[in-house]
Amino acid sequence: MTTTYIDPPTFTHSVNYSHVGVVTSGRTVYVSGQIAFDHQNRLVGKGDLRAQAIRVFENLKECLAAAGANFHHVVKINTYVVGLTPQAAGVVREVRGHYFAGHRPTSTMVGVTALVDPELLIEIEVVAVVPEPR
Repeated sequence: MTTTYIDPPTFTHSVNYSHVGVVTSGRTVYVSGQIAFDHQNRLVGKGDLRAQAIRVFENLKECLAAAGANFHHVVKINTYVVGLTPQAAGVVREVRGHYFAGHRPTSTMVGVTALVDPELLIEIEVVAVVPEPR
């Protein structure tokens, strides 16, 4: 599998994401939007965006592992944040940076008015590409 990330020369460079990702082969994995519920279906981090973001990334990690993938295989991440502010975006970027550690998949972050449960503050979905077994 070959994945190439590109920032067009006329665009600014971001330390958090790439503008373009090109995948030439592999098995595509789509992970549904994950929310801050634990294994007992209980909300983690009521009113705390950082705690919810960590739970969401832990849920994503488990979903990816179930498909034989990890965060290095992620080529696209979509993040939905209730009442998105610059401060909230900073919190999400900080938590995301811990899980992606130098990997810069393509990314979209959107502010929304609500999610499926009124206590949820964040939902994240990802697309990953895993190399085919040889």
